[in-house]
Amino acid sequence: MRASGTTLVDYLADSARTRRGHVAVEDVPDGMLTYGDLDALSDRVRDHLHYAGVRPGDRVGVYARKSIDAYAAMLGAMKLGAAYVPVDISAPAWRCAFILADCDVRAVVLERSVVEGWRTERAALGELGEGPTLIVLEETGGGQGLARALDARGAVPPAPAHTPAPDDLAYILYTSGSTGKPKGVMLSHRAAVAFVEWCSTAFSPRADDRFSSHAPFHFDLSILDLYVPLKHGATVVLIDADRGKEPIGLAQVIAERRLTVWYSTPTILSVLGEFGRMERHDYSALRHVFFAGEVFPVKHLRAVKERLPHPEFHNLYGPTETNVCTYHRIPDQVEPDRTTPYPIGRVCEQLRARVVEPDGRDVTPGGEGELVIRGDNVMLGYWNLPDRTDQAFLVDADGEQWYRTGDIVTEDADGVFTFVGRRDRMMKRRGYRIELGEVEAGLYRHAAVREAAVVAVAGADGSARLRAFVAMGDGHVGSVLEMKRFSAAVLPAYMIPDQFTFVDALPKTSTDKVDYQRLAGAP
Repeated sequence: MRASGTTLVDYLADSARTRRGHVAVEDVPDGMLTYGDLDALSDRVRDHLHYAGVRPGDRVGVYARKSIDAYAAMLGAMKLGAAYVPVDISAPAWRCAFILADCDVRAVVLERSVVEGWRTERAALGELGEGPTLIVLEETGGGQGLARALDARGAVPPAPAHTPAPDDLAYILYTSGSTGKPKGVMLSHRAAVAFVEWCSTAFSPRADDRFSSHAPFHFDLSILDLYVPLKHGATVVLIDADRGKEPIGLAQVIAERRLTVWYSTPTILSVLGEFGRMERHDYSALRHVFFAGEVFPVKHLRAVKERLPHPEFHNLYGPTETNVCTYHRIPDQVEPDRTTPYPIGRVCEQLRARVVEPDGRDVTPGGEGELVIRGDNVMLGYWNLPDRTDQAFLVDADGEQWYRTGDIVTEDADGVFTFVGRRDRMMKRRGYRIELGEVEAGLYRHAAVREAAVVAVAGADGSARLRAFVAMGDGHVGSVLEMKRFSAAVLPAYMIPDQFTFVDALPKTSTDKVDYQRLAGAP
């Protein structure tokens, strides 16, 4: 294990020194940078950010497609001691504008195509004045767009040398919030490094490994993708969002790029197994398959393992606030009669876990309770939400803080945890965490919606589906097509309800609250 002072940018410095000519990152379909080139480009970002007034502790927004350009921008921000804040370029502009305003970014690296929409939504939020410095990319891919954008800004002096401290903020990942507004999860270098070091011990990465980067940068799965290979001088292959959703092309990329480590949600692996025509390709290079973010239905897991019999499969579990905190090795052969999902496994060795009652007492052995986690992986808190941060932690009799995952689990005699369900109305779908209240808030943006409620229901295949109940006002006749189109304009794709049911009024409890239990059981 490395010394506790290690930060994410130390990994780049080490690999740029020892593996300077090795390919660090590839863009699919084209473009690549060696470690020396990635180090140099991110140095240029650092220098330009410093010249623009960014200082240690500031936040830098990254509002661009997944690309070498965005990766170098993130690294450059951290080299300066700032934290990067990635936003989803495919999300509605109002959501991205809210995130960048909420954490008061000092600068934004963004694509030309989103500038006008961001400025409009920023003004709608009441953010007037000059605003953050913009580094505008005309295009992305291979790092060339970023390099040209920096060239256009002219020469700047080198930034003063700065070494981030382990407890400095490294990045903020925004997740769905129950108030209808996203909330920022603050992760330190110490938290990220603890996770990377654990991965290194648990899975023995090699310098000749080729890691997939399927997850978008605003999703916590990206931390393994980007920084484990960075530590080991390996190569990460960035898969763009469009290609990442197309199973035949994705199956081809895994084989032709000779990927050795794959990490994605079960949904993507299921689609690959069913529609990717994987039998056409050679996957002999693949050593590890990791999945996380949601429950993997056994029938789909079995089908994928039949197509990929050689790699080791691991179920990696954990919320954004802890990254991975438990893991489970899947047997080489999925039992033919097994129908229940595999456990989420044992706690990662650098962490501690307990299963507790609502009042914080440990549950009876084998009983159901909430999983709480303690250790270096855990977040610093939620950006600018001290009350939410306090609520997120259990403080025990010894004064130790434990993060409340909100997940109900059981623990067997061997210390293996099995997921039972969510404590609240938070859910995971396609690997993304969703607060149902945020979906409702989006629906309420429709001028004719009088009431809206969203519940999670199980589909025929056991997958999570969103069902929206909507009461329209002013004589407006509800239309499923209209609501689908509206949802696509105001919500990320993974939050769009699968089903809309139009009602005269939502059912209420005796305390005049929406009766979600009745809605969940509605035919």
